[in-house]
Amino acid sequence: MGHASRVVPVIQELIKKEYSVIIAADGNALEFLKNEFPRLKTIRFKSYNINYSKKNSQVFKMALLIPQLVNWTVREHFLLKKIVRDEKIDVVISDNRYGLWNKKTYTVFITHQLNILFPWILSVFEPVTRQIVKLIVKKYDECWVPDYEESFNLSGKLSHLSKKYSNRYFIGPLSRFAFYANNDGIKKYDVLFILSGPEPQRTILENIFIQSVHGKELKVALVRGVNLKFQDIRENRVSFFGMLNTPGLYELIQRSELVICRSGYSSVMDLVSLNKKAVLIPTPGQTEQEYLAKYLSDSGLFFYMKQNEFSVEKAIDNAFPAPLIVNGSSKTDLIQRIDFLEKILKKKNC
Repeated sequence: MGHASRVVPVIQELIKKEYSVIIAADGNALEFLKNEFPRLKTIRFKSYNINYSKKNSQVFKMALLIPQLVNWTVREHFLLKKIVRDEKIDVVISDNRYGLWNKKTYTVFITHQLNILFPWILSVFEPVTRQIVKLIVKKYDECWVPDYEESFNLSGKLSHLSKKYSNRYFIGPLSRFAFYANNDGIKKYDVLFILSGPEPQRTILENIFIQSVHGKELKVALVRGVNLKFQDIRENRVSFFGMLNTPGLYELIQRSELVICRSGYSSVMDLVSLNKKAVLIPTPGQTEQEYLAKYLSDSGLFFYMKQNEFSVEKAIDNAFPAPLIVNGSSKTDLIQRIDFLEKILKKKNC
């Protein structure tokens, strides 16, 4: 879902430029984007189906997925050829999809993870993986990194590498709340839990959250992040929500004193966009989230906790003040890249 939510501002800017936009996605991501952009044409495009282990280590689970990932990448590359031909596509913008480059059209690869981190037992493979990623990214015309280029940034060593990419452009953080004002209004909830990510870890964390507030004198909202048809309900002092659209989630975040969520990069960008006080809980064994949580904590932006050590009291007591980040260049950077795409298309059609 995170990759779907962060392309919202990109699609919004393309619509402003009066491009004809087609959305290709699958599962919850497709349903979310349909809900955000009901007038746009959509194509069901199979996504990577990743499930995590119930255990804290994901090493063996991820190792078993490698052949599948290679297979999906090859299949999506050839599927894109058909879509480009049938739909007469001029530009393809994909988020972290390694097979969506195409010699007959202009392709853009969005990622915050040029440096893929492994658990320490497999860290010896990181240099080789960096080279493989670089070779793949070079097949695209452009690589957009949703972060600040400056020394103060959100992704750290995930995307700020010593070796340069000739086609890499930092476009600033991408948040679906980019066009929303930070309205610090009356608070209705003490804590807002936002769940996301693959099973079974999503459900495990949901149960931890529910148990942690049982019997507490707290007003709590919990966004389950699944099932668009889920009926909003209230049990005791907890209000449950399914998968909210952008206006709905924005209102809920603004009416909550504290947000507690995963340390996924899209969630981080949303929190920064709204200057929201939050506590991060990385998915156990997901190296990227574990790195981001510690990096952002060391940077003084967000307090983080391990899932198996979570308590709502500790989260409330230790949460850092709301991060105040003012950087007006991010939106401009994205617009500059889209303006460049417009020049490419005009040149192509001449």
